[in-house]
Parts: sequence; structure tokens; C-alpha cells
Amino acid sequence: MERVTVVGAGVMGKGIAYAFAISNFQVVLNDIRLEALQKAEADINQLLNDSFQKGFLSEVQYARAKENLQYDMELASAVKDADLVVEAVIERMDIKADVFQKLDKLCKSDAVLATNTSTMSPTEIGAQTSRPDKVVAMHFFNPVHKMKLIEIVRGLETSDETVQFAKDIATKLKKEYVEVNEFPGFVTSRMNCLVGNEAMNMLMEGVASAKDIDKAIKLGLNHPMGPLELADLVGLDTRLRNMEYLYQTLGEKYRPSPILVKYVKAGRLGRKSGRGFYEYN
Repeated sequence: MERVTVVGAGVMGKGIAYAFAISNFQVVLNDIRLEALQKAEADINQLLNDSFQKGFLSEVQYARAKENLQYDMELASAVKDADLVVEAVIERMDIKADVFQKLDKLCKSDAVLATNTSTMSPTEIGAQTSRPDKVVAMHFFNPVHKMKLIEIVRGLETSDETVQFAKDIATKLKKEYVEVNEFPGFVTSRMNCLVGNEAMNMLMEGVASAKDIDKAIKLGLNHPMGPLELADLVGLDTRLRNMEYLYQTLGEKYRPSPILVKYVKAGRLGRKSGRGFYEYN
């Protein structure tokens, strides 16, 4: 397995493409927006340069990763030779369904189709194709080059061979993995959304400041990041879509905090917009 295509050049897509490129896979990063591809290319090159200068990549790894990366706006040409396609588009089922319908027609018959969804059903996504046995969720974490875990989520029709394929890929990427049977939110998002939502409710209720809520969780519970910091990193719009999906599928305890809804309406989306629960330069 050598050729990978990543569909979607946002925060997760470019991180996933980088991880594959430094692990010596040939990678095509695809997006329908030229500006998204251009920004992703600039960000990936900056990360490659920083990693090389800091000694995380050898000169050979650095040069090879640069050679391994291609950027393509045309989905048909981007995926035609791919052995694995990783979808990393927005967390909306209608958009993911459309992407997988296209991938099913354009990809090789033996290509594995993976979704990077953090909450949604790989069974429903796989049902959009004629190869549900070759559809699996591979949930990467942000920032991809630092985070060690991939959640591998088996849909109803996902074959043992496809699950093993995903595990082998994770190993080649030097990641750890957990195997999860499909249920909304999987393991990590289901827990993380609850903790983050409660932190938002506490902030709204005036229990403590954002800084002190995060400090309490980091120092008192030994979390590497506070839940409000993490929500800003993920993107508050992304977190709201996740919460809405979990609220629809798992019920009342996942009702999005009103302050989250308000911040998204105001355009306070976290790091990517320069302001969320914190302000960023």
C-alpha cells in the first residue's frame, strides 16, 4: 500500500496528509477550493521546515516527504490510483454521503474508503457505496502529527480484512489504535463532548472563569489541555455540529450548551477565527 488520497484540506485533512507523507506514503491532498489547497500546502511546508529544523525529521525524511506530496482540485484524478482514501470534510452527513457516492464511482474496486468522522455512522456512510465492506472510520486527532491515537470504527458491514488493513496503516504511521464497534460518538468524542459541554455550562453559570476551569481540569484531573482550550482548538462550529448530532442520537444529556450556540452565531469559532473562549493573535 503506497498511494493515499486525503479529501478535504482543512485542519484535519492537511494534518493527515502530513502524517502520511512523513511516513513515506505517496499522498494526494484534494479540495474543491483552490485557496484551501494553497493554504494547506503553505502550512504543510511550514510544518515540514519546522520539524526538520528542530531535528524531528532527518534530511532524507524531509526531502522524501516533500516529494511524496501532491495537491489536486479534481477529485477524479486525485483518487484514481489511490489504495486508501481518507475523507476529512465537514461533519455533515449529507456532504459525506455525496463524497462517498462519488468516491465509489471513481476509485479502484479494491480501494479502502475511510472517513475521519469523530461522531457519525460509518454504516450509514458505507451504505452510500457498493463496497460497504471496504468502508471504515479512521478517527485521527488534532494536531495529527503529535497525537498518538487513531480510533478505528467498524461499521455493520465492515470486513475483518478492512479493519486489519486500517490497523496496519496506523502501525505504519507509528500510531496507537483502538478498535471500536460503531455507536454515536465512538469512545473519545462521546466522553469529550460531555466534559466540554459541562465546562461551557459552568462558564455560563459563572462558576469560574474559562482560565480557572481549564486550570482546574489540567492540574486537578491531569488532563493535558483544558476542555475550553480544546474546544477552541477543535473549532466551536465543529464542536456544535458534533453536539447536535449526539443530541439527536443519544438524547438530552448532549444538548449543546447555550453559550456554545451563542459563540458560533457571533462568529467566535476558536483559534481559526482568532477568538473563542480565549483570544488569539
